[in-house]
Amino acid sequence: MFAIPGSSPVKITPAAERQIARLMTGRNAFGLRIGLKKGGCAGMEYTMDLVETAEPNEEVVEQGAARVLIAPRAQMFLFGTEIDYENGLLESGFRFRNPNVTDACGCGESVRFEPLDGSRTGG
Repeated sequence: MFAIPGSSPVKITPAAERQIARLMTGRNAFGLRIGLKKGGCAGMEYTMDLVETAEPNEEVVEQGAARVLIAPRAQMFLFGTEIDYENGLLESGFRFRNPNVTDACGCGESVRFEPLDGSRTGG
């Protein structure tokens, strides 16, 4: 992964750590896989799946009882991301604070990244 030696490629807040551990325990899962897929009005959407095992080349981040697996194709886009979990009166869920995002849709469900060659992605 695109990481600085001795530091985690993503940060997991205590609230996210508790929620991930709770989900893993409830489903007897190995961890929570995070990835990206094409979709949404901005071009890319985050994916999250509870999984029973790690796939080859996945980055595994462990914090307390929480384990996050980062899909290989998403690694360069997620480097430096903070994963949080927020409880609200109307909605609760995971939030990604990703410094690599260049644009997001109004509903916050999809994001856009500036590609390495400088051309735009998404749309």
